[in-house]
Amino acid sequence: MNTLNILLIEDDMIEVMKLNRTISKLQLNHKIIEANNGEEALKILRKKEKLPDIILLDLNMPKINGIEFLNMLKKDDTLRYIPTIVLTTSNNQKDLLECYKIGIAGYVLKPLKYETYVSKIEKLLAYWSINELKQI
Repeated sequence: MNTLNILLIEDDMIEVMKLNRTISKLQLNHKIIEANNGEEALKILRKKEKLPDIILLDLNMPKINGIEFLNMLKKDDTLRYIPTIVLTTSNNQKDLLECYKIGIAGYVLKPLKYETYVSKIEKLLAYWSINELKQI
């Protein structure tokens, strides 16, 4: 299994802590880069130093929301190929459809129960760590 560089775009610090705790609990060596909003994430990505293997994106954020961020990401010839998985509480069908139209790699609903969250994150990261990822 490959070690992933993951860009987590999430404005809720509890959610950031939850993902970090889950990765630690599952004893995974993935590296998490944190951005509190889409604007901050774009600054990190546009440096194009060490790009993430995958992006985990929350939809409901200040400044630039998840859908606006996706639209900007997909306009960049280098960044557009980074698999982006929406990790959200929104089960709004309009959001879901819009995200897939833009070109996301997955849409995962954050469950309320922590055990279910751990299970979903474990499966998600297991899939992406065996997937052949484009080296940018």
